Amino acid sequence: RCRRQRQMCIRDRMQSKQGISPSVRRRGVDEAKFLAGWFRKPLVTGSIFPSSRALCAAMARPVPDAALEPGQVVLELGPGTGVVTRALMERGVPEANLVLVEYSRDFCTLLRARHNAATVVEGDAYRPGAALEHALAGRSVAAIVSSLPLMARPEEEREQALRGHLALMAPGAPFIQFTYALVPPVRPARIAATAECAAFVKRNLPPARVFVYRREIAANDAATA
Repeated sequence: RCRRQRQMCIRDRMQSKQGISPSVRRRGVDEAKFLAGWFRKPLVTGSIFPSSRALCAAMARPVPDAALEPGQVVLELGPGTGVVTRALMERGVPEANLVLVEYSRDFCTLLRARHNAATVVEGDAYRPGAALEHALAGRSVAAIVSSLPLMARPEEEREQALRGHLALMAPGAPFIQFTYALVPPVRPARIAATAECAAFVKRNLPPARVFVYRREIAANDAATA
């Protein structure tokens, strides 16, 4: 481990001398991986480039303070190379509180190397099944942050996925989703939820909107509250 750290420090110093900062180099690597992933499976990767820092920060902002406490989970769907993951950690979410569900095996390998305290689940975020249940290990889900290309899926499949993920959380907890569309990817009335546009991010290619869904409190839940 110490040897690896020394090698990384030497590499970073060499890159700095060459005028290339490690963060800029990592961004270039991420963009190359996204582009390669998009060419292989465009409906899975969804975007040619990773999200901008401005969009990542806008997605992390609605995450509640409760998500920072031990025993809580922030579930990230479609993390890709981890740009939103880093924004969540900058928001204050401990790495150990993160459960990342990613379809691409290459991205999973990258995520495990960059975030070894997080739990990485390789699988379909639309139908995570028992693998996600095992990863949660009985912990409460305080928020879900999604970069899934929902608009690439049929409306019925989008509704089913969002309804299932909202059911993992208490009523009122946020499901945070970005989209390039002008409207939310799922009509909230169809899944007994509310939706608000929390941000419009111009500094992204292309510009994107961040929607926050929250499951409504059912009448029987309200009566027993």
